[in-house]
Amino acid sequence: MRKLYQVWMPIFLICLVATAANAQTFSVQCPATTPLHPKATTDPNPVGGSIKCQQISGGDGLATMADGSQTYLFSFGPLSGLNDIAAGLPGTQSQSVFMTPFDPNAGPGDPASNGAVGLVSDTDGVTIQVPDPNSVTGGTLTQSVCPPGTAIATDGSKRSCYTGHVDPRAIMDVGVMNGNIPAPMMAIDEDDEYFLTLTNVGMIMRPDLFEQHTVHFHGYPNASSFYDGVPDASVAINIGGSFTYYYLAPDAGTYFWHCHITPPEHLQMGMVGQLYVRPRQNRTALNSSLLANWTAQQTNPRTASNCAADILCSAPKPAVSTATRGNNKSLSPTLYAYNDGDGSTAYDVEYPLQIHGFDPNFHFVGMTFNPEGFADMKDKYFLLNGRSYPDTTNMAGYQDTTGNVGSGNSAFVGAPTSSTAMYTQDVDGVQRPSQPLNAVVNIPVGGRALLRISDLDVSEYQTLASLGIPMHVVGLNARLLRDTAGNNLAYDSNSITLAGGESLDVILDASDTIKYPAGQTYYLYTPNLDHLSNDAENFGGLMTEVHICNSVDPSSKVCK
Repeated sequence: MRKLYQVWMPIFLICLVATAANAQTFSVQCPATTPLHPKATTDPNPVGGSIKCQQISGGDGLATMADGSQTYLFSFGPLSGLNDIAAGLPGTQSQSVFMTPFDPNAGPGDPASNGAVGLVSDTDGVTIQVPDPNSVTGGTLTQSVCPPGTAIATDGSKRSCYTGHVDPRAIMDVGVMNGNIPAPMMAIDEDDEYFLTLTNVGMIMRPDLFEQHTVHFHGYPNASSFYDGVPDASVAINIGGSFTYYYLAPDAGTYFWHCHITPPEHLQMGMVGQLYVRPRQNRTALNSSLLANWTAQQTNPRTASNCAADILCSAPKPAVSTATRGNNKSLSPTLYAYNDGDGSTAYDVEYPLQIHGFDPNFHFVGMTFNPEGFADMKDKYFLLNGRSYPDTTNMAGYQDTTGNVGSGNSAFVGAPTSSTAMYTQDVDGVQRPSQPLNAVVNIPVGGRALLRISDLDVSEYQTLASLGIPMHVVGLNARLLRDTAGNNLAYDSNSITLAGGESLDVILDASDTIKYPAGQTYYLYTPNLDHLSNDAENFGGLMTEVHICNSVDPSSKVCK
């Protein structure tokens, strides 16, 4: 037996090395067309939906708490849309943008800046042609980087030369120690097809842990358990592996996602994020009837609400409506949280608020090779979008002792002056945007703000109260608050309470300019006084500010 081992082991190792040498790339799935979306388009939100893609890493990292301590995380990080993520925007991209290489020198919102990290032109399946970022314009590729004979797309545009092959070295360079809290934000539209690639880059701080990771969309109706992320019935991704999840966008609303491997541990350690689905009603033509748009959806079996038979109908027909889609304070035309048919969920600006809590002792032993005490888990940091007050209101990003904004991994995290992320120095000495999303709520005078509030805390109930501006609750767990007869069940409150695994859609209505003039500041905070703290500090916790502004920039959400 020993002789066989001595003979076959060297042969096995030689084959393994040869295989590794040839496996220069792997593929992410982001097709230009599918049977449901047969025509390639550069329109990010066409009438019939689109193909959207995103890539994330599963690994670890560090985050900075408001008392200055650095907390170890198991976490997800971005591998596409990095500039948008660092600017507090969703990292989800249309197919035409995703299939362009990432350009660290471009700014957030630039279609040419947010493609997949490590995306390479692959002309023969083996040889890698590294792309020139300067050849990328407007989310499409110039002919100069395409091999001879590249076909022209049916719509007249140049077909992308990028086939989805990615360079694993770039993936590892970006993914390790690049965990975010909350995890990269995702946003899609009803009728979209969504391709999400998860790459497990391993946990550098805990090389003894061979942790698998998955993506489970909590409360998200999924046709196939294969893509559900629960390892008992689907796929779990090993270190060094990648897997592409496929989702067909469900009903509009606020959802969230997390790793489903040892959920109490991985959720506590930070593997939580938010996903929201925008309604078809946003595609209603200007000055057109919202009710007529709702009625038209019922002619398609896939978009019909079937409220007569389904008591969980997500958007029942309103009892009365004469509303038309018009303009509002900062966006044109108006946006909606749900397919309400009557405009009752209209808003001007939206803000995702992910509530979470950390137990510093649990995170410490998770970093120091000690057994974790699940029964003793007790949160002492209370976070909105990964930050405690006053960091929830920090919109300037990290600044070092010389006053420079942190550059992150400079080869891949670009445009630091456009970043509102908080940066943390990792063990390799690199500043990375660990907490990309602040929690400031800026409302244009006379406008309405939609708060997409979700809670994935594993040990506490969480309460948020609004001082001054009532909370108008329009949705619960991605369901419009309306009965099957069409009666509106939305309600006003000065506080809301969520358990772990719940979401609420809340509108702060500041349309009364007499009550809420420009220049006023209000607060969202928890009335649970022990949650208004940063571990031993007697301040901080679940609190942020609401500002009434003359106007709000629709992309950066900054007061103007």
